[in-house]
Amino acid sequence: MSQQPVLLPYADPAFVADPFPLYRQLRDDGPVRRAVIAGGLEVWLVTRYEDGIAALSDPRLSSDVRDASDPRLMQQLPTTERESVLRNMLRADPPDHTRLRRLVSKAFTARRVAELRPRVQAITDRLLDAIVPVGRADLVEDFALPVPVTVISELLGVPVADRHDFQRWTDDMILRGAEPPDPARVDAAWRQMRSYLTRLLEAKRARPGDDLLSELITTRDEEHRLDEDELIAMAFLLLAAGYITTVNLIGSGIAALLAHPDQLQMLQEDPALLPGAIEEFLRYDGPVSPGIARFAREDVSIAGVAIPRGATVLVASAIADRDPARFSEPDRLDVTRQDNAHLAFGHGIHYCLGAPLARLEGQVAIGTALRRLPHLALAVPPGELQWRPGGLRGPERLPVTFTSGGPN
Repeated sequence: MSQQPVLLPYADPAFVADPFPLYRQLRDDGPVRRAVIAGGLEVWLVTRYEDGIAALSDPRLSSDVRDASDPRLMQQLPTTERESVLRNMLRADPPDHTRLRRLVSKAFTARRVAELRPRVQAITDRLLDAIVPVGRADLVEDFALPVPVTVISELLGVPVADRHDFQRWTDDMILRGAEPPDPARVDAAWRQMRSYLTRLLEAKRARPGDDLLSELITTRDEEHRLDEDELIAMAFLLLAAGYITTVNLIGSGIAALLAHPDQLQMLQEDPALLPGAIEEFLRYDGPVSPGIARFAREDVSIAGVAIPRGATVLVASAIADRDPARFSEPDRLDVTRQDNAHLAFGHGIHYCLGAPLARLEGQVAIGTALRRLPHLALAVPPGELQWRPGGLRGPERLPVTFTSGGPN
């Protein structure tokens, strides 16, 4: 394995549009590769499926960025109140992670998520009602984005009028590109987000509603299990994580189908294939790329490669999910694929809590769009489709045409 880190060229539009040839080369070169990712951060990429499973289960690899030796990782957080930002289950390890996850897990059980299907369907239909008569749309801005934003807002109890604000603040804090984040912009966004969440939680204490934030307040106030910083950090995490990756799942899934007309036709003719197709979209071109960060608490060895304490380990799910040792013909989109245990939602104790909700939203949104937008096609040449640079992958815009007045 080369000791020289390889640069992932996020400034190169060709790489951003299709990183998989380089990903394939990195996996072929070895199971662990040093690399420089967006923002100039050096990481150790774990490129193969079985090694990724092992790494995500290894307690020596922490989710807490404070275990990282590279100071730039902390600099990506707000300079004020960094500790409060970190007090959420995504960045916590046991026992704090166990306690925090237990508090919200009941909101994302399969049964409770299934109960949301009629509402997700109604939101999807309303958005498509506005699109169908026009005959063309941007399926990111007009559809893939507002579906999960509306769903998570209603689940948490965020007022309709405030949704564009929290979406903008989240974008400033999280949606990274090829360049390092602007600290002043991150700080300003966090101050506004924290101020907003503080006021929102105060209002819900005065008048609790039938929503998850009201439930979390009750848990904190009566059982003393969430302090104020934890409550605000949890609210922010649920708002942000509750929509960002699902936007990319819907957008990338539809883009993949438009690039593979045979798979699109197969899915249109047999909607029963949709649940499996969602798993295939997640494996084939998942919403996080290259993968999931962990930080070495101590010197560790992964696949025989020595990794020093404090190093950032990136379990490259986008690379591992095309590992030919695990998936047959991994570079082929196949909506009928079976045994599709991808890593797009992670693995182990940090497996994505919102996975059932993301799957539901993906099934309803993509399935309904395929039914209601006949003759769906890209409105631009495939090479002109723009993709997000950085760690969250999906189309920036998805301009399409279709036959107006499709079936309801």
